[in-house]
Amino acid sequence: MNIYVSNLSFNVQDEDLKGFFEPYGEVTSARIINDKATGQSRGFGFVEMTDEAAARKAIAELNDATVEGRNIKVMEARPKEEKSFRGNSGGGGGFRKSRW
Repeated sequence: MNIYVSNLSFNVQDEDLKGFFEPYGEVTSARIINDKATGQSRGFGFVEMTDEAAARKAIAELNDATVEGRNIKVMEARPKEEKSFRGNSGGGGGFRKSRW
């Protein structure tokens, strides 16, 4: 199960994130998301656990826990939504000018 963790301190590293979840079960990956330009943490990350029951317990117990003075938010990760270039209007929005 994939887990989304937000409101993390910028000091939290991948290994720290993994350590928060290991008491609940096997962690297959833990990754802090960094800004592409600066390399600094963006304050959120993802954890993957093999056992769904353990993951749900971790979510329940770690959500709103205080880590480095911040209340972290922990929830099941949702699939990334596709971005639409046209927005929700459904229109083309191209340039039109009548010749006559």
